[in-house]
Amino acid sequence: MHGSHRRHRGRTKREYRAKPGTVPGAITVDPNAARPLIRVFGFGPTAYTEQEVTDLGCLEQFLETWPVTWVNVDGLGDAEVIHRIGAIFDLHGLALEDVTGVHQRPKVEHYDNNIFIVARMLQPGNRFDTEQLSIFLGHRFVLTFQETPGDCLDFIRDRIRKGLGRVRACGSDYLAYAILDAVVDAYFPPLEAFGEELEVLEDEILLKPTKQSVARVHVLKRNTLAIRRAIWPLREAVNGMLRDATPLISDDTRVYLRDCYDHTVQIIDFLENHREIASGLMDIYLSSTGNRLNEIMKVLTIISTIFIPLTFIAGVYGMNFHTDISPWNMPELTWYWGYPFFWLFNTAIAAAMLYYFWRLGWILTSWTRPPEDPRRHSNENKDNP
Repeated sequence: MHGSHRRHRGRTKREYRAKPGTVPGAITVDPNAARPLIRVFGFGPTAYTEQEVTDLGCLEQFLETWPVTWVNVDGLGDAEVIHRIGAIFDLHGLALEDVTGVHQRPKVEHYDNNIFIVARMLQPGNRFDTEQLSIFLGHRFVLTFQETPGDCLDFIRDRIRKGLGRVRACGSDYLAYAILDAVVDAYFPPLEAFGEELEVLEDEILLKPTKQSVARVHVLKRNTLAIRRAIWPLREAVNGMLRDATPLISDDTRVYLRDCYDHTVQIIDFLENHREIASGLMDIYLSSTGNRLNEIMKVLTIISTIFIPLTFIAGVYGMNFHTDISPWNMPELTWYWGYPFFWLFNTAIAAAMLYYFWRLGWILTSWTRPPEDPRRHSNENKDNP
């Protein structure tokens, strides 16, 4: 796991941007972008059709035939295709420029005959990498542009195919809401797994903090910021759709948009809680390492303190005074029991000091009392306010 975090940190996504001074409204595509794959859905209350489009001319027929047309474009690597689609649906050049400039923040822009919505969608198979999803809501049509194939919208396609829910019975505004709601709801499972990972990391830091734990905390904090940058502006964008009056969004759909707005608020609450926990983990790590260092220094200090008198005694009797010259020159050296008495006396001093330190509570406390989980006290306080 730690190695995967290091690899993830070294992998930076570089966003292609148009050169400074480019004419406003010019469509500039990334040469490394995927070629567009276009799939169109046409549906009404009683029927539907879907088709993979190779000839863009059939899009006008869909608009004339079906009550709602959904055109999904996977890949932004062909400026001509994007320009032709913009001409068919009468899209503003500045909006098409934002479609190919995938560094946009989530937003909502109103034009004469459509609404342009930008959202950040989680990429399949990756919990925290996002891609830009551009949505055009018009009268009887919805256009979606995404950077790569694969998304969280398959269940909407299944609902269209099987006639489930309200999507086929409602207009294009409800389809746009359903797409936005699917993008927002896709953030919940990663955030729940994120919270579980934080709990595991908290236990690890409390019991055995390591440098790898600090690295994982930094990775989690960075991932939190990545989702926060995607969700905060999206909340304001959805709120703008609720606040601004437009004939393209019915009153019935606004009720559902309020629910979508509530989901964005819930995600932001999750993010703030996770961010506070991740920041607190750094304090816990510093406190744990500081406590461990204090314990180590205490043990070393106690050992040094015990050996100070022992070293003094050993030094005195190692001065090599000769007892033949004077009876006062260490007569113990000639005593028959001098050597055993020396060891017995030193052992008694060490044992007495250990007992004294134990009575002060400086040592061996962890042997007589098991460690307590600090979170137990917080749970007891919650149960007994």
